[in-house]
Amino acid sequence: MSRAWGVLCRACLALAAALAALLLLPLPLPRAPAPARAPAPTPGPGPRRPPARANAPRLRPDDVFVAVKTTRKNHGPRLRLLLRTWISRAPRQTFIFTDGDDPDLQLQAAGSHVINTNCSAVHTRQALCCKMSVEYDKFIESGRKWFCHVDDDNYVNPRSLLQLLSTFSPSQDIYLGRPSLDHPIEATERVQGGGTVTTVKFWFATGGAGFCLSRGLALKMSPWASLGSFMSTAERVRLPDDCTVGYIVEGLLGARLLHSSLFHSHLENLQRLPATTVLQQVTLSYGGPENPRNVVNVAGGFSLQQDPTRFKSVHCLLYPDTDWCPVQKQGDLASE
Repeated sequence: MSRAWGVLCRACLALAAALAALLLLPLPLPRAPAPARAPAPTPGPGPRRPPARANAPRLRPDDVFVAVKTTRKNHGPRLRLLLRTWISRAPRQTFIFTDGDDPDLQLQAAGSHVINTNCSAVHTRQALCCKMSVEYDKFIESGRKWFCHVDDDNYVNPRSLLQLLSTFSPSQDIYLGRPSLDHPIEATERVQGGGTVTTVKFWFATGGAGFCLSRGLALKMSPWASLGSFMSTAERVRLPDDCTVGYIVEGLLGARLLHSSLFHSHLENLQRLPATTVLQQVTLSYGGPENPRNVVNVAGGFSLQQDPTRFKSVHCLLYPDTDWCPVQKQGDLASE
């Protein structure tokens, strides 16, 4: 009996030792979660590389909505020049936004679209924003892929415009144009009741040179731009229409302006544009009565007196088959 008891005790001791050894083994630590991937850096203000274009069907002229902002007093020679030149080559994609009914303009713009915004004809930021609001809504209604805004002192090269837009996808956030400043604008946001919220900085493309928005980005702007919202948004920063577009895109949505040197306004020195590159530009402009010599430096079949804006000369170099163009070689560009 004592012998059996001894065997049992030894077995118990062995088991206890084994349990003790197990208890002394280090327990596995819980596995730390993998570190979260850092978010991709957001591009800072200013120029950036264009995003890669996704595979998409070939862009057609009718995919583009070109809004021309004008006013009743400019329906004469100023708008007639556009109708005779570049609009004649892109009537179905051109929408003329004005502030008064004009049966003569409707006849001259046959094939184009003339829209009376019923906005004020006074050149105030409220009137400008009123027209931009209508332009935006009409573009959304159209279902087209690209919205481009120009003024009635711009020459648009439809082929260059289509070529430029074809390098992007309309589903991406694309805001394309030329700033009139060399730095972001700074504005104070205001809320209803006059309270100040914060100061915001953003780039904007000047409407005087023209700018373009993809449909994907335009749809994201809807809460601040559609059905009259554009005007109330403009009041938050108390800035004109083109600045308000930049505010929505950069200040509210966090997208970025893609700076392009292919857009031109009367605010720049147009004579510095190399004559050999004029036909590749997307938009051109001219100085007007206050600065009549500020025009592109291009030779053609018209003298400066016959063609003070140089739009007819540019048009005849691009489209020498136009019936009113003098006979000349298309590539005949030279300094005057």
